[in-house]
Amino acid sequence: MELTGKQKRQLRALGSTLDPVVQIGKAGVIDSVVESASDALRTRELIKVRVLQNSPAEPAGAIENLAVRTEAELVQVIGRNGLLYKQNPEKPKIELA
Repeated sequence: MELTGKQKRQLRALGSTLDPVVQIGKAGVIDSVVESASDALRTRELIKVRVLQNSPAEPAGAIENLAVRTEAELVQVIGRNGLLYKQNPEKPKIELA
């Protein structure tokens, strides 16, 4: 599902108050990071991801890689932070415009 500009704006507004729930560290995007991001997406639908200073990957590339591996939509990347969205098929929490 490709997000429209209006939907991305709505998700960015919701995500501005979120704290990062997943951090990508010196090991990069490893299976445990993907698993914790998938769990968080399942319960919250919208998560903020932070790439730490000691990460070997570029922040944008690491967040994009995590989005692909979790099959989530990449909403935005600003600096070392990114927003990922994946709708819960059983019980959607976020109503997109």
